[in-house]
Amino acid sequence: MIRSMTGFGRCVTEDEKRRFIVEVKAVNHRYLDLNIKMPRKLYAFESALRSLTGKTVQRGKVDMYITLENKACGDNSIRYNREAAGEYLKFLEEMKEEFGLEDDIRLSTLSRYPEVFTLEEAKADDEEIWSLLEKAVEGALEQFSESREKEGENLKQDLLDKLEGMKSKVAQIEEQAPQVIKDYQERLFAKVKEMLSDSNIDENRILMETAVFADRVCVDEETVRLKSHIDHMITELERGGAVGRKLDFLAQEMNREANTTLSKSSDLTITGVAIELKTEIEKIREQVQNLE
Repeated sequence: MIRSMTGFGRCVTEDEKRRFIVEVKAVNHRYLDLNIKMPRKLYAFESALRSLTGKTVQRGKVDMYITLENKACGDNSIRYNREAAGEYLKFLEEMKEEFGLEDDIRLSTLSRYPEVFTLEEAKADDEEIWSLLEKAVEGALEQFSESREKEGENLKQDLLDKLEGMKSKVAQIEEQAPQVIKDYQERLFAKVKEMLSDSNIDENRILMETAVFADRVCVDEETVRLKSHIDHMITELERGGAVGRKLDFLAQEMNREANTTLSKSSDLTITGVAIELKTEIEKIREQVQNLE
């Protein structure tokens, strides 16, 4: 299965205590770059989240957003700090004696001092939290993968169509190449005959010059390698998996062969086809860079 690097997934899970909302989205990137945004209380699960995501995603700039909503009021409790209250009371008594102040210490006053009463969050069960969070992440990743696979199949079909079109263009070059040599030989023969104004022409010399020209403009190696790269890319697309990097390399190699063909060409037909090849290869490279 071919997958695009772009995609989106969302999942919500909840129980009687809490509710998780997980969203995953990604764009192109050379490697896997995972950025997780979540509440501080979930930081302990970051390693597990990265491991879980890595099983599904190999490349792409992935952003994961995790929202936690507590539903149960019983998760918080009030704690009374007896020691802190005693210390405050002790020093207030000392201040009263030292400075001769009126004793107006009240319960309501003492209770407002820092740390006398604190609101503490009840210790949560990590296994319980992870069980619910894991389901939310897996659900979001599943939807995320489905969207990437759907886009990947569209890209695959587009690439296969372009590669088939390139095959026909390479065939055009192969068909035209022998005619270029033949036309050159005929032009050379006519030019020499005109210059010498004599029918007694050294045909061996003409053949030698033609052979030198043919060697200079021969693109047989380039077309053979182009066809090989095209077939290799088609095979990789049909095989599926994380093929983005390999296809990008093949596209670079195809571009190199097209450039060489263009530089050797002295024929308008071959030049035009080679330019069309380069245009298609550039489109393929742009598409390939969207693949995982």
